[in-house]
Amino acid sequence: MVLIDSFGRPLLNLRVAVTQHCNLHCQYCHMEGEEKQRENFAKEMTVDEIVHIVRIAVQLGMSKVKLTGGEPLLRKDITEIVKGIAAISGLADLSMTTNGTMLARLAEELYANGLKRVNINFPTLNAEVYGKLTGGNLKEALEGVEAAVEVGFYPVKLNMLVLKGVNDDAVLEMIGFARKTGAVLQLIELEPLNINPAYYVANHKPLDEYENMFGQKAVKIETRRYMQNRHVYHLPDVTVEIVHPTENTEFCMHCTRLRVTSDGKLKTCLMRNNNLIDVLTLMRNGASDKELIELFMLANQKRQPYNKIK
Repeated sequence: MVLIDSFGRPLLNLRVAVTQHCNLHCQYCHMEGEEKQRENFAKEMTVDEIVHIVRIAVQLGMSKVKLTGGEPLLRKDITEIVKGIAAISGLADLSMTTNGTMLARLAEELYANGLKRVNINFPTLNAEVYGKLTGGNLKEALEGVEAAVEVGFYPVKLNMLVLKGVNDDAVLEMIGFARKTGAVLQLIELEPLNINPAYYVANHKPLDEYENMFGQKAVKIETRRYMQNRHVYHLPDVTVEIVHPTENTEFCMHCTRLRVTSDGKLKTCLMRNNNLIDVLTLMRNGASDKELIELFMLANQKRQPYNKIK
């Protein structure tokens, strides 16, 4: 069973934010589109609650699950979460987005318990720039990448958010690093979401020039139909993927995702918080699986492209 929304888009992927907490302070973080908690963080879902929600989603055809945050590795029970989800019948893929700074000590355990691949947010190889952008230690992130490759996560993707005048001159260097480590480089365009508008104007850089450059050098160009029609450029010895933001109608018209916020709400769109559906409260009040399935189906009905083709 696969749910199809009113725009003909199948619902195939589930992104689960397991926390809003993070050990870094990235200037460009969009927090998966969640509203920032100014005082106390919303109470997080338990391991059993996360697994229960994911089990319902997998029953409805969302067989690819990605754990996000905040920083997922801050949860002391993250291995239990991974193990519980990995055991769900029908699950096709379980991945995680992380900043990688704590991955070196956890990679082997996560891999052994069913995590298949990781996306590591990695904006630069310059330690000073990395510190200014994230407040973190580049050495720890590098160790995380090395550990991820060594234990067998595949593919390991490096998420490089390209910022004008900050790291846009280092794309070729990052390609070299991806080639050396065997990782896939994913270039990401800045989103105007949960950041100061002035920051967006000052730092946004379109990725068209990179698309043109890679298009000339690629031995193969792949279009990921069920991942916003994004392009993957297979260069002779390294792979580069380009992620344009939601302002790109292709992104929205080919979205196959549903999100679960860190406080247990179904979120139909990265850019919207005005149609959230609270699953966790009903679950804690004893809702049946049938009632939970109905909430997922309602969420699917509410899905619509943020930017539509006119």
